[in-house]
Amino acid sequence: MGKFRLEENGYKREEVNQFVSDVVKQTEELIETIKQQQNEIEDLKEQLNNYKKLEDTVKNAIIKAEESSEMIIKKSYEEKDKIIQEAKQNASVIVNEALGKAEKIEWKAEIQKKNIKILEKRLKVILEEQNSIVKELENIELE
Repeated sequence: MGKFRLEENGYKREEVNQFVSDVVKQTEELIETIKQQQNEIEDLKEQLNNYKKLEDTVKNAIIKAEESSEMIIKKSYEEKDKIIQEAKQNASVIVNEALGKAEKIEWKAEIQKKNIKILEKRLKVILEEQNSIVKELENIELE
C-alpha cells in the first residue's frame, strides 16, 4: 500500500480514490484472468476426458483385435489340421486305387506273357508243321 499525503480530515481524497480505483481495476483484471484460466482449465479437462475416452476406445479396439487375431490363428490351425487329415485320407484312397490298378496291370501283363508263350508254342508247332510239309514236298519233288 502506498503512502498517502495528509490533508484536513485525513488522507488526501484523490490519492485514496485513485488507489481504490487502481485496486478495483487490478482486482477486476485478476477476476477476469481467473475466469479465463478457469475456462481454459475446463476446456483442458474436457479435452483430457475426450483423450481418456479415445484411449479407452483404442485399448478396447486393440484388445478386440488381439482376440480376433488369436481366434483367426486358432481357426487357421484347425483348418490346417482338417486339410492335412483330408489330404492324408485322399492320399490313402489314391494310393489304394493306384495299387489296385498296378495289381490289375501286373495281372494283365502276366496273362499277356502266358498268351505270348502259348502263341510262341503254337507258332513253333505251325512252323514245324510247315517245315515238315516243305520237307515232304522236297522229298516228293526229288522222287
